[in-house]
Amino acid sequence: MKHDPNFHQPVLYGDKVCLRPLSAGDAPLVAKYANDRRIAEMTTSIPFPLSLEAAQEFCAQAENPERLDDVWAIDGRPDGARALHGVISLRYLDREQSEVGYWVAPAFWNQGYASAALQVLLAANPHGNASVVASVFQDNPASAKVLSGAGFALLGEAEAFSLARAAHVPTWTYLKALPGA
Repeated sequence: MKHDPNFHQPVLYGDKVCLRPLSAGDAPLVAKYANDRRIAEMTTSIPFPLSLEAAQEFCAQAENPERLDDVWAIDGRPDGARALHGVISLRYLDREQSEVGYWVAPAFWNQGYASAALQVLLAANPHGNASVVASVFQDNPASAKVLSGAGFALLGEAEAFSLARAAHVPTWTYLKALPGA
């Protein structure tokens, strides 16, 4: 399903994080953090190495009204001050469903930022979904734990291509039904 160009991507606030639309000004930190093999290899779409130009293109696409994904910066300050800790996104699918993806910079691992960001995004349900899906590589148990902790149910196994690894990698696929959608 194509993104609705009339959709206004909201700023979302939680106790621990603020999720704000990613902007061009975030490109230097996106490049700095995502140009880490530990991040890139746990995603399908981040190349390694990641250039500043590629990060700038990613941030520009996040602001494009014709985009496929809504991308938020995970700010570690609930007041929305620029303190980029990672990125979380929703990709429109169909049948009132979106796919969530996220990464947090290694300097902020094991501090609850991914869990907090996911909880804020699910509570807001900005796409008005009936459900959200997610996939994680099987060698990324930390992300699987984040999804399980947020109430996602394991659907099964599959595989996805990782650009950074240049290989197909086994995945676990998860689903979460959202109330009241």
